[in-house]
Amino acid sequence: MTAPVFVVPPFDESFEAPGGRYVLDGPEGRHAVSVKRLRPGENVVLTDGLGRWADCSVIGSEGKDRLIVLLSSHAEEPVENPRVTVVQALPKGDRGELAVETMTETGVDAIVPWSAARCVTQWRGDRGARALAKWRSTAREAGKQSRRVRFPEVSEPMATKQVAALLAAADFAAVLHEDPEYGSESFATAELPARGEIVLVVGPEGGVSPEELAAFTEAGAGAYRLGPSVLRTSTAGTVATALVLSRTGRWD
Repeated sequence: MTAPVFVVPPFDESFEAPGGRYVLDGPEGRHAVSVKRLRPGENVVLTDGLGRWADCSVIGSEGKDRLIVLLSSHAEEPVENPRVTVVQALPKGDRGELAVETMTETGVDAIVPWSAARCVTQWRGDRGARALAKWRSTAREAGKQSRRVRFPEVSEPMATKQVAALLAAADFAAVLHEDPEYGSESFATAELPARGEIVLVVGPEGGVSPEELAAFTEAGAGAYRLGPSVLRTSTAGTVATALVLSRTGRWD
């Protein structure tokens, strides 16, 4: 079994020299000591979630929330190429967290919450701030669970005009659309770049509106079908990300 991952503040000089000690405390230390019940000799990985990480072995613990580890080595994971961003329309209920969780486990690099015209859910004021914090927390926890050391970025919510600008700057942009009238080409056979930025748009349960689709295609995005069945908004991004990662060699 791979070593469990714990998140620490951005790395400093204390991580530069192998053989040094580090104390994992706070909520992460409590989880390691009281929930995982790690024992001396077991291995752990510490990461800042930004690609920097350190292999460590457990020396011992102090109390219920302080794990003492010995640093073995440290490294930085390079940024993946091509980089995959999913623009996710806001789903109802907890389906947003489900989408973030499974896309993170699959390997997406960035997630953009999108307030589409046909979204039932809208993020406004304190409610929006809480929802965004929940998405970011979900990405962090899913990153740890899936043993990632570079967690996906979850941006501030974007309006349609901002999404169109994001698509215009991409090396490949796609709107996932179930209606063959708009998206007759299969995404499974789309020509994908080996490097650069890939941006995928997942619409709400009510679908991407004609006005939104027009804005996105004008920005350079193509409309594609994922398959013969219609996926829910909370699963389409995960399926599309898996196709991209397998077809571009990132899953080699």
